Formats: sequence, structure tokens, C-alpha cells
Amino acid sequence: MDAALDLGEVLASGRRSFSFELFPPKTPAGEEALWQTVREIEVLNPTFVSVTYGAGGSTQDRTVRLTGEIARDTSLTPVAHLTCVGAAREELQDVVRQYASEGVGTILALRGDPPAGPGTPWHAHPGGLDHALDLVQLIRGEGSFSIGVAAFPNGHPESTSPEQDARVLALKQQAGAGFAVTQLFFRVEDYVRMVDRATAAGCTMPIVPGIMPVTNVSQIQRFAALSGAVFPDELAERFTALADDDQAVLALGVEVAAQLCDELLAAGAPGLHFYTLNRSHSTIEVYQALGLDALIG
Repeated sequence: MDAALDLGEVLASGRRSFSFELFPPKTPAGEEALWQTVREIEVLNPTFVSVTYGAGGSTQDRTVRLTGEIARDTSLTPVAHLTCVGAAREELQDVVRQYASEGVGTILALRGDPPAGPGTPWHAHPGGLDHALDLVQLIRGEGSFSIGVAAFPNGHPESTSPEQDARVLALKQQAGAGFAVTQLFFRVEDYVRMVDRATAAGCTMPIVPGIMPVTNVSQIQRFAALSGAVFPDELAERFTALADDDQAVLALGVEVAAQLCDELLAAGAPGLHFYTLNRSHSTIEVYQALGLDALIG
């Protein structure tokens, strides 16, 4: 992987992107399954893969190691997550330098969930950072990283208004971010309105929509609640009617995700980012349904 790659410029080039999110496994069996997924998606030649960072930095070592291995041992471009949770400024600087030493040139800078869990008050770590904006500035001070940030089609859980979200996104760009990836969502109009507000606030960087194909009804509702996403009632009814038929749920999940992706690309989205939960099958089916091999070289 070329550590000098500017992913923001790649995403802004007009060439549609296609990417996956992975998370560090907790067991040897999980790691074996993850690498199988990595090899399955590698043949699709995605623009990048991102690797998550556990709550409170709980997967820090595995995230650093895994992103480094992807950078060295595959043709993929890894994007490493980093959060403000559970770390002082000096510790965050150390992690950034570890990424650099591993050949990882792109970091997704996130504040992270409150240490006590979603829905609880946010408290910064002693000597740590309060906002993702602060983390963007810290990473920028450590070298020529390509920096991504999060965007929220259904609003940040602690935001006072959608307009505030848009202003914050513009400030992140001014601080050095080159692209954004959204939290999962289910309605194209939520993405379009968010992009319009961000543009009005002065944000010009590419904003990649984050998509999670439904594979399990209760799981997707839980993820939606944690992220603040709105799971539309009409979708919930369609999936709940099939809840006893796993294969039917999977098939409907692919159908719904493919339709959403098609509408997003038609609306001008710069690409698609899939939350895979380390399982690539449904995502690959969406890829095939959309004929994305014609978009990704």
C-alpha cells in the first residue's frame, strides 16, 4: 500500500468507490474467518477497507496489527479507525505513529461512543480529547495522513440540529479531513438532505454513504438504535413478516440494499461503503446485483 495515497483525492476524482468495513476478531477462529472474508473481497478490488477500533480502545493492538498486515500482505488499501475514547493525547499520538510504522496512510478519526455506553453523557479521558475535530488536528500534526471522518444522515445523537452537524462536518474538513463516511441509514432522502446541508455549510469533501444489508432483523434494529439511524416502519414490517425464514430475510436484505445503493449512485453519491460484520456474502450479492464490477477497476 502506498502510504502517500490521498484517499480524499481518490474519492473526489469522480471514479465511483466501493469499500468494506471490518472489525478485529476476538478469537483465532474469528481471525481465520476474517482473513477468508479479506480474500473474498480482495478479488473485487475495492477502493479501500476500513478496520474498526473497539470501545475504549479495546481492540487497539489488534486493529494496528491487522491494518498493518492488510497493508503489507494484500493489494487492499486499509483505513484504520481511531477514537478519542480511553486515551490521553500522548497515547493517541503513539497509536498514530504505530500506524505510520505499519505503512498505514489513512485514518478514520472518530470521537467514539461515551465510555459508559451509548445514551450516557460523554466524558473525555483525563488528558484526552473531546471531539473528533480535535483528533483530526492531532493526526494532521503527526504527518501527511489522509484523514476521514464520520457523517450522520439521521443526525448525531448529541447534536442540537442537522445544521449543527453540517457546520461541524465543514470544520472537520477545514482541520484537515479529506473525506467522510456516513453511519448506516435506510432512506436515500436522508443522505441527500445531509449532503445538501453540508454543502451549504461549506463542506466540499466527498461523503460516502455507509450501507448495511439486513441479514438478521433483531441485529439490524439493534445497530440502528446504537447509531441513531431510523429503521423505517415499512421496512421493519417487511422483514418481520419473514423473520422465521433466514434465507428469505437474506434475499430481501440484498434486494433492499441494492435498491438503496442504486438510488444513491443515481443521486450522485461518490461510492458505497458496506458494513460487512466480517461477512461478505450479502455484500458481494449486492455488488453483483448492481454490476459494480463495471464501476470498480
